[in-house]
Amino acid sequence: MFSFKVDEEIAIELFQQHHKQELFQLIDQNRDHLREWLLWVDKRQSPEDFEPIIPIWIKNYADNNGFDAGIRHNGSLVGMIGLHFIDWKNKSTSIGYFLAEEAQGKGIITRSVKALLDYLFSDLVLNRVEIQCATSNHRSIAIPEKLGFTKEGITREGQWLYDHYEDLVTYSFLKKDLKK
Repeated sequence: MFSFKVDEEIAIELFQQHHKQELFQLIDQNRDHLREWLLWVDKRQSPEDFEPIIPIWIKNYADNNGFDAGIRHNGSLVGMIGLHFIDWKNKSTSIGYFLAEEAQGKGIITRSVKALLDYLFSDLVLNRVEIQCATSNHRSIAIPEKLGFTKEGITREGQWLYDHYEDLVTYSFLKKDLKK
């Protein structure tokens, strides 16, 4: 299974069924925080809600079509990171992530995305990685900006979130950007 050591404090680990309780606790303890940006949070009301999803995540990884994984900081599950579909023809993918409220401000997502970029460009030989964020999610936007992604534009009302639309900003990073 996919397991990736980012540094001495951070590891990325593909979810298995035995993680469902831990994953549920992470989401449940951060429900209000995550609900502000993620539509699916309310659909996860018990650990059993992950039983049908985790095999899909594992199959995506096995089919070389992205992954959904946990982020561990000093052994504790503090968030998720994933690749949404890999377009092998165009050698591109997009990264999504979330972090527990108490884990913010420690560089966990920045370090995870940076290490993942190295893996995507060297091991998977991809050419392009995108990150989309709600324009009002300033902490999320700080990640691609800090890592040197290029801001491509705004998708107006690109995401429905409970009772309103959110504008989305798209950032990209190309393999050749590593050399800059």
